[in-house]
Amino acid sequence: MDQLITQDPTHIGPYRLIARLGAGGMGLVYLGRSEAGRTVAVKVVQAEHAAHPEFRRRFAREVAAARRVGGAWTADVLDADTDAAVPWVATQYIPGPDLTTVVAKDFGPLPESSVRVLAHRLAEALTAVHGAGLIHRDLKPSNVLVTVDGPRVIDFGIARAMDSLTSDSLLTHTGMLIGSPGFMSPEQVRGLELTPASDVFCLGAVLVYAATGRLLFGAGTTGLNAHLFRIAEEEPDLTGVPEGLLPLVRECLHKDPSQRPTPASVMERTAGTGAGEWLPGTVLAQLGRHAAQLLDFAPETRVPAAQPQVPAQAPAPRPQVPARPPAYTPTTPADGVPQGFGPAQGFGPPPVPVGPPAPYGPADDVPGRHPQRWKVLTWAALAQLLVLLTWAVSNAAQNEQFHDLDISSSYLDWGYYAQVAAFGGLLIAAGHLADRIGRKPMLLTGLASMAAAAVLDALAPSAIAVAVSLGLQGAAAALISAAALGLVAAHFTEARERARAFGVYVLVAIGGEAFVLLPSDALAEAVTWRISFFLIAILALVVLAGVAARVHDLPLRRGGRFDLPGVLLAATAMAVLAYGLRKGPDLGWGDPTVLTTLGGGVVLLVVFLWAQTRTSAALLPPYVLRDRDRIAAVCTLLLAGFAMNTLVPAVNTYLRSLLGLSALGAGAALIPLAGAVAVGALMVVPQLHLRAGPRALIAPGLLLAALGLFLLRAFPAVDSYALGLLPGLLLAGFGLGLALAPLFTTATRGLAAQDAGGGAGAVLTGQQLGFAAGSSMLTTFFMSDTDELTHVYGPALAWSASGMLLAALVSLLITARDEAAGPRR
Repeated sequence: MDQLITQDPTHIGPYRLIARLGAGGMGLVYLGRSEAGRTVAVKVVQAEHAAHPEFRRRFAREVAAARRVGGAWTADVLDADTDAAVPWVATQYIPGPDLTTVVAKDFGPLPESSVRVLAHRLAEALTAVHGAGLIHRDLKPSNVLVTVDGPRVIDFGIARAMDSLTSDSLLTHTGMLIGSPGFMSPEQVRGLELTPASDVFCLGAVLVYAATGRLLFGAGTTGLNAHLFRIAEEEPDLTGVPEGLLPLVRECLHKDPSQRPTPASVMERTAGTGAGEWLPGTVLAQLGRHAAQLLDFAPETRVPAAQPQVPAQAPAPRPQVPARPPAYTPTTPADGVPQGFGPAQGFGPPPVPVGPPAPYGPADDVPGRHPQRWKVLTWAALAQLLVLLTWAVSNAAQNEQFHDLDISSSYLDWGYYAQVAAFGGLLIAAGHLADRIGRKPMLLTGLASMAAAAVLDALAPSAIAVAVSLGLQGAAAALISAAALGLVAAHFTEARERARAFGVYVLVAIGGEAFVLLPSDALAEAVTWRISFFLIAILALVVLAGVAARVHDLPLRRGGRFDLPGVLLAATAMAVLAYGLRKGPDLGWGDPTVLTTLGGGVVLLVVFLWAQTRTSAALLPPYVLRDRDRIAAVCTLLLAGFAMNTLVPAVNTYLRSLLGLSALGAGAALIPLAGAVAVGALMVVPQLHLRAGPRALIAPGLLLAALGLFLLRAFPAVDSYALGLLPGLLLAGFGLGLALAPLFTTATRGLAAQDAGGGAGAVLTGQQLGFAAGSSMLTTFFMSDTDELTHVYGPALAWSASGMLLAALVSLLITARDEAAGPRR
């Protein structure tokens, strides 16, 4: 409380004013007392708003509705005069600090029991507010007052009255938006019609703040436009929220208002709380001292207004205003908004200016990002490239290796089955573990395991050792791939940076398959297979050292049990599918064993996904599985993976068997494919993705890739690489680069940092299913009766092109728009 100054009135209505509680963009709040001695908070509207007729009418309606609000956990409206020269409203004065003060200054995050009581009573307060036909619209910590017996919600209805100023009024020219950016709902940010569900989202944000002491979307670390975009489009960071409250809070923060619980449901789920003291003893003691200070408070002689011409009373220096101020510079840890009212003051911050979204600046100017994130991308990409190189060397050396060790085809079959099953079956589990123990530790573990598998392969004395090394290689690849993609998804959340980062990732993960053919074939021809694997082990240790020195991790999942049944179910489903896909070419796709195995794998996978929505310790949080764009992107990646895993092997075989190129020559001939991927992913996508949105790039890119595949099929017999194969390779590569970078961006978009690994594992699992199906289809063609490779090459590429066309069709289900355009208004 501050002493009154000369300009302050002595009375408002029947209330004698004794102190100032605060001042802000909407008016002044005074501490007043009635003739009977009752203490009230008197809120006086600014004169410029009072002069606006529409505001007066709306204010009168909202005050009348607010009078009807009852309930134990709200501040009652006691009196008002909406027709006065300066309208005012008097509410019950709550002798307690606001939640911002308690959490940010006096105590810190509240324990789970206190947050549970807070949730129950705020939900009860919202029930009363909504029952009166109101929507609070500005529920935030500074509008929640903390008292000995419970929290109180203040200022319901006032923000709604301000809405009348946003159409054709004094606020139009500044583009102002009612609300506090740290605690606004997505529909509020987009300027859509609000429902009571908007207050439930704000309730979830308040609970996160109370439990963790931090803001939901990091206000204070980014510009306003970037922050509003995160509210509208991205998933919140719930690190630190107690496990027992996590499901409820996550549901409150659902982007879709229809999916949020009602306040009554929140009350029901938090019932039975608050039987004892609802706050820790230290907080209760401080609240008691606060109340005692109020009783002892007495107004002093008025302080004259500061006059500039009197040196002794010179005003405090005004803050320097930079020529080009930042769009958003929060000064309060809770609201993230400058010039807000303090405890118990009521109106909240002044309206936040929201003009047309400013374009994103250079990627490195984005605040709040770790300065070494590009080094993280570099080492994650190198780790992923190592996986491709290891598999390519393994394939190139297999003939010599199996001849030296006299390995039968059955061991070969089981070895590669173990490799594929371990890789696909462990991706989701590896991603989830990465979120719990860290993406960096998981990446280091995967690299160490890859080095061990290479050494085991190099020293393999028997066929069994080779099969074991292949299985270990697949498991290590799963750890590396899930952790690497998880790191990229967690570190790059701003639109422009994501487009660039995923362009690099796609170049390595997709174009890298063409890049690694040349060195792998060179190794196979230059040295023995044992030396090749020793070199792979050395490279793995080099990358491991770089990751250990340069990679930085982000927040992890905390608490909760590990979902072992989910891990086993996912691994079993993928192993069964891998077995069925492996046996399909041998036994025939109509064989009962193959059909039963594939059907059983699909059923197990569906059961796994269903179980994930029913457990509190899910490997994949519910929002990961409920995002329609993510599901469509993963399905598109599955179909594109089917097509891509046919493309490179088929063309490589054609180059070597029909055109007579050596292994090195065939590898070199495929380099333009990777170069075209680089042009599409690194040069074109970052420029167009922000303007046109991912959907506008994915389908056209896949169609170009399909056209390139049809060209490869149509002109294979031309006895000229430049006229026959090169145009198709360039077109297919460019189309893949154009489509896959936005696909990975969309599939991992909105993943909270603590869920990035699990989400990455799910995305890669879908892609791996497509790869496995494509590999089986290619094997089927090459096991056909004909010895003419041209009869195999053509149908294989036709299937590949058909898969790409189907992927383009599925990609049309993606609705994601331009990520840089900011939230809808």
